[in-house]
Amino acid sequence: MASDLHTHTSFSDGKLSPEELLAAAKEAGLSYIAVTDHDTVDGIRHLYEQGLYPSKTINIIPGIEFSCEVDDHDVHILGYDFDIYNQDLADKITELSESRWTRFSLMMEKLQEIGYAITESDVLQIAGTSKSIGRAHVARALVKKGLTGSVHEAFDKLLEHGQPCYVPHYRIDPEEAVALIRNAGGVPVLAHPKLVQDDAVVERMLALDFGGVEVYYPKHDAEDTARYKAMAEQRGLLMTGGSDFHAVPQREPLELGVFTVPDELAAPLFHPPQGLQ
Repeated sequence: MASDLHTHTSFSDGKLSPEELLAAAKEAGLSYIAVTDHDTVDGIRHLYEQGLYPSKTINIIPGIEFSCEVDDHDVHILGYDFDIYNQDLADKITELSESRWTRFSLMMEKLQEIGYAITESDVLQIAGTSKSIGRAHVARALVKKGLTGSVHEAFDKLLEHGQPCYVPHYRIDPEEAVALIRNAGGVPVLAHPKLVQDDAVVERMLALDFGGVEVYYPKHDAEDTARYKAMAEQRGLLMTGGSDFHAVPQREPLELGVFTVPDELAAPLFHPPQGLQ
């Protein structure tokens, strides 16, 4: 059987609702799925409050993905198998959500100043239930209104670093992200290390209290996978993997189940939830 430990829902920048993601996972025959929305656990909380987590048909692992920065390198940290109602985690998520709204408002001001007829309402229609409003939502709204030809074009011309409507966002330190996950009873995992674009930074990060490395990832080639597998084995860390599925056109993979990992990589991160509020 197969599993996917890196997916996103409409509660961050994915297109599918949590219910739709679960349906797609079952259709794909997955045994385990981790919901790892950006800077929020609202998606997994939604499943719990709707009586869909835990599930009798698929093993659901609560997750989150924090965005950090080290020496101008993007470092993403996944958290798994934690208390989704942990108060310190909830407080930090609220702080991050508020900073995202501030960033979103500034992006809209910049777009309007240079003549793009787009409003916050246009973006919020795209974002739906998400409280983690980000550049992907803005880009999709620009495409929907015919103001750019593609999401890729929106980023390249307007929203990427160095472009006229880019606004930096508040990022927590890697040390804080790891501590938050650990204190909530979870396992911190370094996400897609190749995308850090500097293995010296990856080595520095793995000196922190990580529990695993995302060795298997669609953008890792065989050489990358072997290198990060060796790093994990050297430190006695778990090896994880996932598709980073968003269900967004032009972003691979387009379907759940195309990129998977063996169940034995997912099983150590799965424990039936206990004591939830």
